Amino acid sequence: MSGALIIIPTYDEKENVGPIAKAIFGVKPDVHILFVDANSPDGTGRIVDGLAAADPRVHVIHQASKQGLGRAYVEGFKWALASGYDFMFEMDADFSHNPAEIPSFLKAAEQADLVLGSRYVGGIRITNWPLRRLVLSMGGAIYVRWITGLPITDPTGGFKCFRRRVLAAIDLDTIKSNGYSFQIEMTHTAWMKGFRIAEIPITFEDRRAGYSKMNSRIFREALWMVWRLVLRNGLRRSPRHQEPPEEPVR
Repeated sequence: MSGALIIIPTYDEKENVGPIAKAIFGVKPDVHILFVDANSPDGTGRIVDGLAAADPRVHVIHQASKQGLGRAYVEGFKWALASGYDFMFEMDADFSHNPAEIPSFLKAAEQADLVLGSRYVGGIRITNWPLRRLVLSMGGAIYVRWITGLPITDPTGGFKCFRRRVLAAIDLDTIKSNGYSFQIEMTHTAWMKGFRIAEIPITFEDRRAGYSKMNSRIFREALWMVWRLVLRNGLRRSPRHQEPPEEPVR
């Protein structure tokens, strides 16, 4: 298997999974989708099973219980590596990440190992957020850069594209965080290993249906994660080396 895989964790997303799959294939018919469902009580798992039965481009992992965003992505990454995909995306099910931007990620990935969709590069591109949430998000980004040195405008963003070699180089079993802190930890780990990271501007729209999974515990975890990352790397604030470029995958 080669090509791109869009990994979408789900928990109570029955209103969104069908429309998001249709939208993704409308933009990029040759990609595949992997739903990682956390035993959703609203029946999301049954719906994605139906999508997979009707379309060989759709795949499903069923988790026994809700274990968090990080655990869902780690399980998805392992499946993707074993299945031989060249590019692995992180993407939300709720349309806060626009499928129309997928080709821009793949274009940027020709010159980068990890492509991040940024809500803040070149200006603020967020709709339907209250001011308090925006201030927390932007303040968190400044906090991460100040503590770790990570030169990223939007370290908690969840719309990403990894080249295969990045995930293959990371011991995924050592990635223990969830929520926003998972996004910080993955990007910081890739950066400290010397991989090339690019940010592209995206427009973030708050979810159309369902409910947010954000809570205070996830926020606190992110605050402490940055200090663990600094200590894990012996207080270093930059990579020791940069990985050489890899031939583009067409």
